[in-house]
Amino acid sequence: MDKSGPLPPGHVPDLLMPGLKVVFCGTALGRVSAEQRAYYANPGNFFWRTLHNTGLTPERIKPQDYARLLDHGIGLTDLCKAHFGNDNQLPQGALDATALREKIEKYQPKILAFTSKTGASVFLGRSTGHIPLGFQSETVGDTRICVLPSPSGQARIFWNQAVWQDLADRVRGIEIAGE
Repeated sequence: MDKSGPLPPGHVPDLLMPGLKVVFCGTALGRVSAEQRAYYANPGNFFWRTLHNTGLTPERIKPQDYARLLDHGIGLTDLCKAHFGNDNQLPQGALDATALREKIEKYQPKILAFTSKTGASVFLGRSTGHIPLGFQSETVGDTRICVLPSPSGQARIFWNQAVWQDLADRVRGIEIAGE
């Protein structure tokens, strides 16, 4: 498989439904994820281990079992559903903030968590340098927005699990409030 390129419709579908606690949004599938047809499938990506380490999932879920996240009130999507590759390999205009906003308005999760400043930048219309990590002042209806450091191995220098832990603590609070 090439390093980047187009994807057929529905290659890795959104994992969305009403009532989710948090929806994680990436920019686009990487090559390994596109090949394996699973979110965050590159073994060097911290996503799955971080979900477990922060207590968002009781065990470490395998990328191929990503649909199990719904059992924990967690959803997944990307800003780009039509192409795969690193952010700098995607075609101009491939990141579709309008489509993401429509999905969030439709499903109304409690939190929309971007797994990179790049994705948040496109969605919020601000440069990455003007986006702090953590919860933002903007919302989509009642959905809060959180920006996380990328779990990608290529962004390891910026890794900070504490921001993910803060999100997880708030998500657990949602669970307690709903019981």
